[in-house]
Amino acid sequence: MSPNRHSWGEFLTTQSAKLSLNEFILNLILTALLGYVLGRAYVKFGRTLSNRDLFASNFTVLAMTTMLIISIVKSSLALSLGLVGALSIIRFRAAIKEPEELNYLFLAISLGLGFGASQTLLTVIAFALILAIIALKHLVRGRGQHPNFFLTITSAAGAEVNLPRITAVLNQHASGSALTRLDETPEVLEASFRVQFDSLAKLHECNTQLRSLANSVRVSYLEERGVGA
Repeated sequence: MSPNRHSWGEFLTTQSAKLSLNEFILNLILTALLGYVLGRAYVKFGRTLSNRDLFASNFTVLAMTTMLIISIVKSSLALSLGLVGALSIIRFRAAIKEPEELNYLFLAISLGLGFGASQTLLTVIAFALILAIIALKHLVRGRGQHPNFFLTITSAAGAEVNLPRITAVLNQHASGSALTRLDETPEVLEASFRVQFDSLAKLHECNTQLRSLANSVRVSYLEERGVGA
């Protein structure tokens, strides 16, 4: 074995950092606590249509697992290089439907990274600041807004029901509307909108007129702030 190869092997096996058990336990507890707080914030401030309670339940475990991995690999260069190879065979197939979900997942992972790297004070301050910004945006967004609904219209495909006729009805009764999804096949038309109404009377009038477009029309409303709360 050459001297250079021998030196490189010694470097990999000897380069390690001592891991304080007390510090590790403290950071693990803080990670779990802030991961739980993050989950509650997501349930309260999130706007996704998925089951927010179920999704938020993953944050604590995700943050703690990330913290454990970082705490272990930072103590050994050999372990960190081995982790790269181990993770290269993992393929994730989770369907993330909303960008907002990614924001919270990255924040949960950041908690684990920060506490795993022993950047306790910096992580706590950054987390508190980010959470304050999220709460402030939610407060500003909620002032003076009319009820915000997710509207889904489904109908058998045909000339009597089409996107222009649907949008004409929404423009007549809703104070605001935006098309978020359109699925059209030879058999079925399904359109999803984010809509706002000045009153429940306007919503009722819109609902009645949409249903009058055809007998096959089905209308579904979902109130945004009530989802997953």
